[in-house]
Amino acid sequence: MHSQLAPGITRIATSKRDNAFLVEGDDGFTLVDVGWSKAPGALLHTVADLGRRPSDIRRVILTHAHPDHVQGAAELRRHTGAHILIHDADRAWLEAGRVPAQGRSGAIGRLIDHLPKLHWAPTTADGIVSDGDMVEGSDGLRVIHTPGHSPGHIVLLHEPSRTILMGDAAFNRGKLAIGPAALAADPDLRLGSLARIPQDLQAVGFAHGVPLAGSEVHTFQQFLQQLPRES
Repeated sequence: MHSQLAPGITRIATSKRDNAFLVEGDDGFTLVDVGWSKAPGALLHTVADLGRRPSDIRRVILTHAHPDHVQGAAELRRHTGAHILIHDADRAWLEAGRVPAQGRSGAIGRLIDHLPKLHWAPTTADGIVSDGDMVEGSDGLRVIHTPGHSPGHIVLLHEPSRTILMGDAAFNRGKLAIGPAALAADPDLRLGSLARIPQDLQAVGFAHGVPLAGSEVHTFQQFLQQLPRES
């Protein structure tokens, strides 16, 4: 299932709980996140529905190296030839094929990362992205480093449409939230990272949950404003 989130941005439901986003650019598509191991099928089906070829996915930007975002990355690259990009602080996780023990602040998080189904094929990144970068070929996709959920977590601002793609910096599954602290690498960093989100937005896409657009974005802005301030 797919739908248009904003001009040039397609939301793809890769499972009942997870989303990825295709961003139309100068040379084809930039894909933001992949998903679990079965996600490439949904992604490639959407590309075909749009009348395009797998090779039109030119690059994949991973918001962070957690299994529900990267597990299908190696297979998708085999089908498309896309370059995989990630923030340098999460690169070692991607290439190790799992989240390390220090990657979760809580015991439950560390326990679930031992499960083989939460591992993935070690995947070498083709390049890195850094805070403030404009992604080449993406027609205005800017990187904002938002550590906390993982050291290298990023969100992506599509400047032409004023759309923010949040990764796991925030969730919208029934209500807006920042997620369990136990699953974050350093939960104390999350509020400072969310303070970096621009206010002048027209749409918000979440890796988990329902996107917001138009007048609904006011709800997200209120959510950010009501978060506790850093001490």
